[in-house]
Amino acid sequence: MKQPKAREGQLRIIAGEWRSRRFSFTEQPGLRPTPDRVRETLFNWLSMHIEGSRCLDLFAGSGALTLEALSRGAAHALACDMSRDVVTTLRGHLQTLQCDRGEVRQQDALTLVAGAAESPFDLVFLDPPFHQDLLIPACTALETNGWLAPDALIYTESETAPGRLPFPANWHLHREKKAGQVWYSLWQREG
Repeated sequence: MKQPKAREGQLRIIAGEWRSRRFSFTEQPGLRPTPDRVRETLFNWLSMHIEGSRCLDLFAGSGALTLEALSRGAAHALACDMSRDVVTTLRGHLQTLQCDRGEVRQQDALTLVAGAAESPFDLVFLDPPFHQDLLIPACTALETNGWLAPDALIYTESETAPGRLPFPANWHLHREKKAGQVWYSLWQREG
């Protein structure tokens, strides 16, 4: 019996070096690519912080946040996802763009951040699958295991209002908005 063909989604890089480039990604259960308008808002919030930054994209999914950060001048981005399809696709996008500033690892995000960081990150994107209780354990591990620069900015997406979640005490809510059922927030870490 023939396997049904995987559905493909599309993403567009909004600004920067690869502005308006479009890429496909394989749709998977729980994958919610950050919509263009939310990404535009997020990267407006981050505009003064991206150039030359080190970015970590846990739960990379479509890779939209990784590609957008690199397009806008991030010095390095590490994307992590468990799906072989996601990792293969994102590596292919980086090859197409001839970008050697991006690294993609096929690994469980919580396993990755359970170990010590090689070097701290300036910007972190946390957009885990919903209803799996991954967000707060990831935040705790990032804070505990040296993954964050002293003044790191952390972007989160959640199904619950940020004020109702136990984020690390030294993270201060910088900005937040809601789009549909998704709360998206930017946190400023005080080291």
